[in-house]
Amino acid sequence: MEVLGGGIRTLSHQRWLDAFSDDRANIYTFSSCVALADLSADGDHRLVVADLGTGSADVKLKVYKGTCLVTELTLLEVPNSVAAFYMDLSEPRVPAIAVASGASVYIYKNLKPYFRFTLPSLEVNPFERDVWMEARDKKMSAEAVHEMLQNVRQEAGFSSLSSRSQRLLALDRSRWHDFVAQHRDAPLRKQTVVTCMTLLKKCAAEEPAVSCLVVGTESATIYILDSEAFTVLHTASLGAAPTHLQASGLYDVQFRLVAACRDGSLSLVRRGWGAAKVLARLCAPCVALELRPGDAAVLPALMTCALHCYSKKGRKLWEVALPAPVTAMVAVVLKHVATTLLCVALRGGAVHFYQDRQLVDSLTAPDTVSAVYFGRYGQEEHSLILVTMGGALLVKILKRTAQFVACDSSAAPLSAQQLNAVVPKKTKLFVEQAMRERECAAAMHQAFQQDLVALRLEAARACVQAVQSCSNPVSGSSVEPLKISAQVLGLGPMFKILLTLQNMSETTPSKNLSIVLHCDVKMYNIPEPYIQLPLLVPGLEYQFSASVECVSEAGLSDLVQVLVVREGHVRPLLAATIAMPACDLLALL
Repeated sequence: MEVLGGGIRTLSHQRWLDAFSDDRANIYTFSSCVALADLSADGDHRLVVADLGTGSADVKLKVYKGTCLVTELTLLEVPNSVAAFYMDLSEPRVPAIAVASGASVYIYKNLKPYFRFTLPSLEVNPFERDVWMEARDKKMSAEAVHEMLQNVRQEAGFSSLSSRSQRLLALDRSRWHDFVAQHRDAPLRKQTVVTCMTLLKKCAAEEPAVSCLVVGTESATIYILDSEAFTVLHTASLGAAPTHLQASGLYDVQFRLVAACRDGSLSLVRRGWGAAKVLARLCAPCVALELRPGDAAVLPALMTCALHCYSKKGRKLWEVALPAPVTAMVAVVLKHVATTLLCVALRGGAVHFYQDRQLVDSLTAPDTVSAVYFGRYGQEEHSLILVTMGGALLVKILKRTAQFVACDSSAAPLSAQQLNAVVPKKTKLFVEQAMRERECAAAMHQAFQQDLVALRLEAARACVQAVQSCSNPVSGSSVEPLKISAQVLGLGPMFKILLTLQNMSETTPSKNLSIVLHCDVKMYNIPEPYIQLPLLVPGLEYQFSASVECVSEAGLSDLVQVLVVREGHVRPLLAATIAMPACDLLALL
């Protein structure tokens, strides 16, 4: 129940119903390895989880139906991504399951192995190939092979070597000979691995529709795969290896791929692009990435306990500080209320729900959440799947009457986009003006352009005149750059002018300089209009003062010019014009 007190609305914990909880599920996974799919085409969606096990053993693909574990499939390699997608339009509409592991993407259909797609091989470094050919012909010892590969590593980098050479460089000296003897006769190949995977609709957006697999690799390349023939439809290169990948749009029409890379950049790939463009630079590594439906806003969660929002053009919209580091994140799309929330799991078990930058709900798990997924589970449209680091599985269902309201409306002001502007009624003058603008649009635009060009010309002439007459407080000379500023103190008739002079050169001092103050003798009297300057050291500020007396009986104000001159030169180096304040008439009495 929501309670109001002191202007703060307490978050409700009754929006989510506890549907299922298994503390002994022993599931160790991440959000990228969780999916929900109708595997039997009967409307009963099931939970698909790639269990990492211990990292080297008990790596399995588990399928849950309701509260029961119904299927377990042993995986050959440790997975990093799982996706459920429709390969074709054949009936019954049974989705396939894609599991990305190592250098391959394994396809399961009807919970049976169906196809294995292996990433294209990379080009091997020619110097590395020559070294292994010499080793194959037994013309080079294991020590020589190790030394030559070290030279290739220093020149081309460790990442440019094949996995065989990398393993050899990591071994102890006592194991070099056995390793070279075992692998020298095998063909040398350089294979990359999958780092992330997502889905992209092919020609239709509604469910169930055929999707394409989008795979990001360690070689900083994105592959879009055909779901029927499993061929590469499109390839795009990135500046660094992607860690998170999100897609929107349709492959046959227009699509957007947003990748969070290891170098801290958000990269964008669109239809027809062979290389990605940097959308934004992040201040910290990205932990999770989501795209908001509708406006395609990019929402990265960073290691600095912050949640950022960028527009589709890369402009930063807002930033929210989080109370703890982020461990998982998923978009919660609520079509029945036309709202999209962002579910953010934090270290310690807290799970927050944000609508834009406003916190609208929260719940607490018994342990830190390592994986979170939202979708249809069973017959329930809005189900939240939580997997904790301790291996527990939690399933929560959103109440159909749940309403999400900001927890503290006074904590953050509404943005300009959320405020309803008061639009006045259309008056007769407004209608006539609008009709005039439609009829004379070309003439009005031409007149505006002429005035704009005239304004730019006048500004350029004034700038040139200021430079030529040296009436500029900042010197335009690159040989002797100087800057002067002035401040007037007093109410009158006696004023004091404080002058600050600075040599902006990096190494060259200024000498033989003087300050001359010039004014109308009928208005002001300056007892000491000439000030001899010392040696001006670069970077330091020098202050000087001069007394000015107002001699005008009317107490009017005028201008005082400050000139910086050099001995033996006619033109001043720079000048400043001071608008003196009006004199206090009471002080003249």
